[in-house]
Amino acid sequence: MSEGGRGCVAILLSAFNGEKYIAEQLDSIIGQTHKNWILHVSDDGSVDGTCDIVRDYISLYGTGSIYLHEGPRKGFAQNFLSLVRRDDIVADYYVFCDQDDVWLPSKLERALDSCAKEDPSLPFLYCSRTRLVDEHGKPIGFSSLFSRPVGFGNALVQSLAGANTMLFNNATRDILRQVPLTANIVSHDWLAYMLVSGCGGKVFYDPQPFIDYRQHQANLVGANAGLFDRLRRFMRVLGGTFHYWNESNLVILQQFERNLTAENREVLSRFLAARRARGYKAASLLGRSGVYRQSRLEDWAMKMAAVIGKI
Repeated sequence: MSEGGRGCVAILLSAFNGEKYIAEQLDSIIGQTHKNWILHVSDDGSVDGTCDIVRDYISLYGTGSIYLHEGPRKGFAQNFLSLVRRDDIVADYYVFCDQDDVWLPSKLERALDSCAKEDPSLPFLYCSRTRLVDEHGKPIGFSSLFSRPVGFGNALVQSLAGANTMLFNNATRDILRQVPLTANIVSHDWLAYMLVSGCGGKVFYDPQPFIDYRQHQANLVGANAGLFDRLRRFMRVLGGTFHYWNESNLVILQQFERNLTAENREVLSRFLAARRARGYKAASLLGRSGVYRQSRLEDWAMKMAAVIGKI
């Protein structure tokens, strides 16, 4: 499928026991209006018919369009990053792809439109809202719509959009390839948002959805869009899970501190100071740090977590 167009897109699909939905996803990729793409599927140890389905598509569309690789078997985030690190995958742009979603025909074209005038030497990351569908593909709503600015101050404490919506350039790929193999990655989408914004790149958040994000019991990460999900996030903030996630992200960030802009190094320093403090002082330092979440309510919950040392 790599013919003509405005640049070749490498589609990086992480697969694991996905025989139920992966054919529908592959069909939606083949149906893209932007045809200049190459699909790389990394299977992370499936014991069902996933690989057989992918091989059927390779036979049908040719080895020049679809490739099947063996994943590292260290979880979905490392499986995605194993594709990012492969020297034999070369393209102008890259997209993460889940095995059980469905792409609208103009998904790739829309993402490419957003970066048409961007400097390719600078990190760029496109992401978007999603339409939520049930396991049968019936629409059931949308992911949260964010309106506050995107940036490192937000990325330090919040993942903005799912990796399944993301497109990025080679400058961003070069950053992601530096993530240590031994890193404890909370989520690769959060990590990409944090590193690109922190290192002076541009993040473009599209409020329009171009992907059907399937919600089902096998989902490792859901959309977190409902009232119950917001309550669950609040409890995670106060219960210590948020503190653990931040700790894991900050260990990785230390590897990139020299790549952060001077302004973002200052934001990071103030955030670290707030994490070390307790009580009212911690909440006060957090409020002046430049760190924020997309919801005012979640900002308040984060300050309460700071008071008890849980950020």
